[in-house]
This record gives sequence, C-alpha cells and structure tokens, in this order.
Amino acid sequence: MKIITKHPNKSSPLDVLPASLLKTCADIFALIIAHLANLSFEQGQFPTKFKLAQVLPLLKKPDADQSQPVNYRPILNLSTISKLIERLALCRLRPHLLTSDNFNPLRSAYRTGHSTETALLWVLNNIYISTDRLQLTTVVCLDISAAFDTISHSTLLQRLCEEFGVAGMPLDWLRSYLSNRSYYVKLGRHSSPTVICTSGVPQGSILGPILFAAYISPLSRVIFSYGVGHHQYADDTQLFLAMRASTMQADLLKLEACTCDVKSWLAENDLLLNANKSEVMMIGTSSQLRLAATFSTVTVADSRLTVSSQLKSLGVIFDPRLTFDAQVLSVCKACNYRVWALRHIRRVLPQNVAKTLASSIVSSRLDYCNAVLYGTSNSTISKLQKVQNCLARVVLQRRKFCHAQPLLESLHWLPISQRIKFKLATLVFKIQSASQPDYLHQLISNSGAKNMKNLARFRTTLCLAANISETDKNI
Repeated sequence: MKIITKHPNKSSPLDVLPASLLKTCADIFALIIAHLANLSFEQGQFPTKFKLAQVLPLLKKPDADQSQPVNYRPILNLSTISKLIERLALCRLRPHLLTSDNFNPLRSAYRTGHSTETALLWVLNNIYISTDRLQLTTVVCLDISAAFDTISHSTLLQRLCEEFGVAGMPLDWLRSYLSNRSYYVKLGRHSSPTVICTSGVPQGSILGPILFAAYISPLSRVIFSYGVGHHQYADDTQLFLAMRASTMQADLLKLEACTCDVKSWLAENDLLLNANKSEVMMIGTSSQLRLAATFSTVTVADSRLTVSSQLKSLGVIFDPRLTFDAQVLSVCKACNYRVWALRHIRRVLPQNVAKTLASSIVSSRLDYCNAVLYGTSNSTISKLQKVQNCLARVVLQRRKFCHAQPLLESLHWLPISQRIKFKLATLVFKIQSASQPDYLHQLISNSGAKNMKNLARFRTTLCLAANISETDKNI
C-alpha cells in the first residue's frame, strides 16, 4: 500500500491501467500485486510479461543533428506493476548491499541522505585541506561510455554472489530479472521490431542503479591502491590528487598510472572509458597555479588532455581558484530566462500560483548545491541576489526600482546569503541525526578539540560554530 500510494502519477504506454486508477483503488490492487510479488519471489522468477520495454528516443540537445543516432537519449518506459515489484525487491536488496564492506562508501547516488551536494562538499573539503597544506589539487572527471548498457549479466551475477553474498533463490530471481529482456523503439506512430537485450541493466528501472553500483564497486579498490582520492556518483567518477610543486612530475605519473589501470579494469568488465572526453583541471592559489603553468597537458589513460580553465561536475562549474564566478553566471542566465518567461504570463496567474511557479522553476535553481558557494565574495553573491529580487518583483507585480527587502519578507523568502547558511545548517543537522552520509559524518561527529583542528576547512562546521551570528537567528 505504501509503495503504491507513493508512486508518481506517471503511466507507461505498456500499462493496462493508468497509474492514477491504480492509486485510487490501492486497497484493492495492493492485495493482488502483493500476491503476484510473493509468487515471483518464492519461485525465483520475474514475470516475463514485464520484461518488455518501450524506448522513446529524445534529442540530447535541441540543435543536435537529428540524423545521427548518437545524439539521441533512449528513454525507457517500463510497466508500472513491474516497477512496484522491483521496488519490493529493492527494499530487501539495498540494505544488504549497502552494509557490505565491499560496497564503495564513497558513492553518493541512489542512497538515502546522499546527494550531488554532499558529494561535491566531500570533494571540496579535500581540496581545501590540500590548499591549507600548500598543495595543488589535480581533478580528473572520467567519462564512461554507455555505462548502464554494457554491463555483463554473468559478471554482475558472479559479483553479487562472491562479493555481496547474494545466493540461492534471490540470485535466481535476479538472474531471471536480467535475462531475456526485450525492447522496441517507438517514434510517433512507427515502431521497430522487438529486440532481445543481452547486456546492461534497464535504464529507468528501480533495480538498475543499485545493480550498477554493486557492479562497479571494485573499481574503488583500484583507485585506492594508488593513493588517489575519488568519489563516484552514478556513472560519474571524479579523481583528485594533491601534489606539491617539487613532486608534481612524479605525482602526475602516478595519476597517469592510476587512470591506465582504471581503463584496464573497465575494459575487463565490458565498460569503456572515453579518455578523450574526460576533463582535467588544476585547483589552487594563484601562486600555486603559476608554478603549475608549465604543465599545460595531463596524460589520462594514454590520452593527453589539455588542462581546462573550467570543469563541470554534477551540474556545478569549477574554476581553478574556486571563485565559482562561472557557476553563478550560468545560474543567473538560466534563472533570468525563466523570470522573463514568468513575467509574460504573470497577469493571468493568481499570486499563490505565481509564487509556486517561481519557487519551482527559479528558486530551485538558486538553491541547487548552493552550499558550495559559502565563503565566496559578496560581489558573486550579489549577482544571485539581483535575480531573487527581480523574481520577487515579478511575483508581487512591483516596479523595477521598488526596494526588494520588504517583498522578500512578505513572500517569506530568505536572502541568498542566508539561504546558503540555512542549507548548511540543515545539512549538518541531517548528517548528525541520520549519520549519513558516513564520509561527512566522520568529519563532524566528534567535537573534541583535537578533531576541531582537522575540521577547520570543513565549511559547514565553521558555519554552525562561528559564522551564524546573533542577527541570523531568524533562520
């Protein structure tokens, strides 16, 4: 009942009944689906009827060449009942995998209490510590080609058995779930013939992400063996290595050897590393960057890559000095476009609807991963504040030069700087309450004097300990 009621109101073209009807009559359908799921688990067989998927190709970019298949993103549609059964299996499988010592602890996707923001804070924390130690940090974002589509079923089942202890009927059920899946592509009124899928996990499925995480978990041991820091989010892998100017040549050789081993491991497991599409950037102070200016290229998995002046990771644009100017400009550009779109239809909207739209299409962008902006310059924050002020004037239909502070108060919107502090405060509270994610909880769980010195660069702790002043108590 809980899973049905929480399921989104999205129906699949393969559904016999719309999702809205399923949720309306949840008390009736819950018994039927529970009986079906129990039979499936007891017999170790996933219903063949639910192994069919419809693929809808969508262009990745509006201006992409429509004649090139590589420019399309395959959107997989599975039946709703299939996803409900998968979610029941996930409730049993996920706790078992996440508590295993062989599951990579530095993986943030598809886990409670983990997000892109916690992942970026972990990476930034390591960069700030390296900067305090007068070290430059080289960051490498690896690109894996079609990671979910090339997973070997036999290797995945073997890994689940040998490394995670999944055996017997559960393993038989997963083998049935993965095997003999079929799909067809539909565009408009035209459909392709049905094709059997011999590899990969279904994209858009419930079990696919956790199975991929288990499949790629051993890669962390390869990276750890070289003493290189890393973090994974879905199929995105970020490597970072702190280095001094005197040992930079040797450190870059170590990073090169690490990426070569990563590429070899991926190839052995039917995955492909696109070294040419990977990105490299060096982060540090102005003096450190001047010393590293002679290294204009870095070798990654036998491919020489130019050191970038910008690097986009998990939707956030990094720059060599971590000013985040490029990130703020990008956010402002996207928000201004939507503010103007809202302005055009504002007169026909009630105020409560306009406020909801503003929060969903603009404020959500202002708040995305805004914790990384703590400590940036006032001029950078003021650019975001201008966007919020303009949004408040549009929602309340005020003139351009109307003072924004009373408008923000009437809308109960915190200014940008206080939104950042509020995000940090709530984030630390959640980490301390739920002990998740563990890689951040270890940094703030002990408040002893010895550990506080090690936390000096961890900005969320600084915010709570020192930087939320008495005047900010309205948060």
